[in-house]
Amino acid sequence: MVLQTENCYYTPEEYLELEEKAEYKNEYKDGEIIQMTGGTTNHNKIAGNFYKKFPNTLQGQAYDVYIGDVKISIPRYRLYTYPDVIVIKGKPIYEGTGTTTITNPLLIVEVLSNSTKNYDKTDKFKYYRSIPDFQEYIMIDQYSFAVEQFAKQAEGQWIFKEYEGEEAILVLDSIDFQISLRDIYERVDFELIEE
Repeated sequence: MVLQTENCYYTPEEYLELEEKAEYKNEYKDGEIIQMTGGTTNHNKIAGNFYKKFPNTLQGQAYDVYIGDVKISIPRYRLYTYPDVIVIKGKPIYEGTGTTTITNPLLIVEVLSNSTKNYDKTDKFKYYRSIPDFQEYIMIDQYSFAVEQFAKQAEGQWIFKEYEGEEAILVLDSIDFQISLRDIYERVDFELIEE
């Protein structure tokens, strides 16, 4: 026997109002509210390592870096999502009057898990590419020393690079910054089986 469930659809305004009061984070995708799953300790360490190693000022230019709790709005796809790390050049541009949702990420970092990697690499990347200020996407594998990088060259044109091994150095394209995979994976225990 198949149980019929009723789908509830919400406006973006209803989602944002509910999200302000929610006890846990939810993403919004074209009318649906999707509860986010919790992350692993390795996932958290990797995002935290990138965040803490990224300087706020590079060659006199100011950057803001956010981890985990700031939403981005993607109006074209009616999507609100919480990337693992967001880098903004200059000041954040907020949607609405609050300070919880931004619209101008320059660089987005996602730490891949077995349950999210297909979405992060396909549809989510497509959604991110619709953001005018978005220039670079970094996907970090949490199970091995492996990073994938997409850097925007022109409208509709992205260059792919991959980095593997503890000695590899990720060189950002949109920002004059580099970080070793050893630093990204500092204190990560690959023997932990989490998910």
